[in-house]
Amino acid sequence: MDKESVLKAIKQARQDSKKRKFSQSIDLIITAKDIDLKKTENQKDIFVAMNFAPPKKLKICALVGAEGVDAAGDCDKVILQDSFPEYERDEKKVKKLAVEYDFFIAQANIMPAVAKVFGRVLGRRGKMPNPKAGCVVPPKTNLKPLVERLQKSVELKMKTAPMVQCRVGTEDMKDEEIAENILTVFNTLLHALPNERNNIKSVMLKTTMGKPEKINF
Repeated sequence: MDKESVLKAIKQARQDSKKRKFSQSIDLIITAKDIDLKKTENQKDIFVAMNFAPPKKLKICALVGAEGVDAAGDCDKVILQDSFPEYERDEKKVKKLAVEYDFFIAQANIMPAVAKVFGRVLGRRGKMPNPKAGCVVPPKTNLKPLVERLQKSVELKMKTAPMVQCRVGTEDMKDEEIAENILTVFNTLLHALPNERNNIKSVMLKTTMGKPEKINF
């Protein structure tokens, strides 16, 4: 996929999209072909750190022991292990967390407790601390670099349907920034597929309320 084709699709998507009172997200939709998702090895769950973070800040919650409090200062919320019982008694509090926060980080040494208290709710929503995203960490790990990376990260999940869709930017971003993000996501997924380009059926770009625009690849 060349950058000019991507820039052309972004420009067309902007032209075809009506003015809204909010900044629309720009999504990338990649459809795969000739891939048997019944085989576990063909299923994908990949976290990609893009070059440019969308303007809307993602909210991150850390689940830590007392020794991890200072290192978690860059997270939006820190929940100590000592506070877990109040969440265990009140599932509504856990559900509220799941809605409010985008990523959860946890210390590896307390993961059994995290799974027991938060696992049922966060697991259903695909928000359990994920080692693939680097969200299960040793105690006292400085979380600032991880938080910065998560702000630019998207998850590409292809398990039951041969398609991935993710946000690669917003209307407020520059075309060049969106294009770089698209190329990063596309190339990451491409190299994860068994037959690479031969497994790609189509690549589309769309704004929240707009129609899909095809990207030649």
